[in-house]
Amino acid sequence: MMGRYRLLSLLVIGVVLLSPCSQAAEKEDDGEVTVEVEDPSDYTSPQPNGHYHFAENFDDIQAFKKNWVLSEAKKEGIDEDIAKYDGVWEIEPPVRDGLGGDLGLVLKSKAKHAAISSRLKKTFHFHDKPLVVQYEVLLQEGQECGGSYLKLIAVDSTTNDLRNFHDKTPYSIMFGPDKCGNDHKLHFIFRHKNPKNGTFEEKHCSKPKERLEEPFKDKQPHLYTLIIRPDNTFQISVDHKIVKEGSLLEDFTPAVNPPAEIDDPNDKKPADWDETEKIPDPDARKPADWDETAPAQIPDPTATKPEGWLDHEPDMIPDPNAEKPDDWDNEMDGDWEAPLIPNPACEKAAGCGKWSPPLINNPEYKGKWRAPLVPNPNYQGRWKPRRIANPDFFEDKSPFRMTSISAVGFELWSMSNMILFDNLLITDDPSVAAAYAADSFDLKRKKLDQSAKTVWSRVMKSMNYKPGWWALYFLYILVPISAYVWYLCRQVKEV
Repeated sequence: MMGRYRLLSLLVIGVVLLSPCSQAAEKEDDGEVTVEVEDPSDYTSPQPNGHYHFAENFDDIQAFKKNWVLSEAKKEGIDEDIAKYDGVWEIEPPVRDGLGGDLGLVLKSKAKHAAISSRLKKTFHFHDKPLVVQYEVLLQEGQECGGSYLKLIAVDSTTNDLRNFHDKTPYSIMFGPDKCGNDHKLHFIFRHKNPKNGTFEEKHCSKPKERLEEPFKDKQPHLYTLIIRPDNTFQISVDHKIVKEGSLLEDFTPAVNPPAEIDDPNDKKPADWDETEKIPDPDARKPADWDETAPAQIPDPTATKPEGWLDHEPDMIPDPNAEKPDDWDNEMDGDWEAPLIPNPACEKAAGCGKWSPPLINNPEYKGKWRAPLVPNPNYQGRWKPRRIANPDFFEDKSPFRMTSISAVGFELWSMSNMILFDNLLITDDPSVAAAYAADSFDLKRKKLDQSAKTVWSRVMKSMNYKPGWWALYFLYILVPISAYVWYLCRQVKEV
């Protein structure tokens, strides 16, 4: 008998609790919500459809071992113990929510220098076609401090052996996310060659106005795309959304072209140059009735002592209940005095102690006399050095024509590990990059979006996304369930 009661109670509770889920399922059958999670086995390694200079999906481990080179260099100017590029790289799938068969390049270590690079299929020359750089970054453990940017290695005599790839290796472009503390960056740096003396200088793109915090903490894959055009314009996108665009000639610091004129460094301000715009009036005299000794405040002559003021009672008195501690030593501690407490006699009185009228502003107060200021007849204005022609001036109207690119690499240091890179593409055709992303990144995000539509989210939709309804619903069912349980308990006792 008791077992049947328990079974019946469980059935009732189950039916009540599952009723909203069944309603949600019915609404799905009506076509309001359709969830079809894509089969990961449908994944095929993406391949560029069109002209490209480099493509790497990291799905072929043997090809990766053949094409990518670990750095054997050491950083200069730091302790020998930490100078080596000993960060660990692995090819493996993402730790969660990945497509079947989709692998990526993962930086496994943290707080270590790590560098790895690969030759381009075909050298990119900055001539008459745009440069398109695109790759994915997945910060699987978020990012505390460190970068996940890439470098496009320049054609140079020092870059022939990628085993020597290090932080000083010449590059043409550095692009990608970087973060430390609350400083979130999306780097776009290019090395500009001075046409006058042949030296190189880094040009840093101004920060995007868009907020970039989310990709550093949401542990989701993100797509970074840079397009630089022969007309010197550029465009940066994150997940297909443009976050920055502008001109190589206008949006970088320091500017590509130096000013045509500069201040003459040899011009000095004359010793008698007067920059004082106003001076005290030399003809002004202090008025005869000006009293500099008058105080700023005086006692209020109209104030009277409040009635009930206790002149002979102090505000504080020794505590009559205090006793000298037993261990008090007069020779060591001095004469003992009871601590002071507020005088009880003053609690209801208007005040205690000697009464003084309050202070008010003195109407006769004038302060120290000073002569009024008048224009300085000898004022010559703010001195500025004369302008001369800038001896280092040049005008490069085509900064797009950078040093050709022969390789691509990651040279990083990070306080977070498990950084995954995937689907790196370098092309001269934006449509090729868009199609490549459609076959890789877009599929991942589609799967992640579909996976997020769990049973809970479907039930929440059936409740019109109003969680408060759940509280009312459970309160509603709690009363009959409690009454039924109480009834069963009584039946058991009677048996």
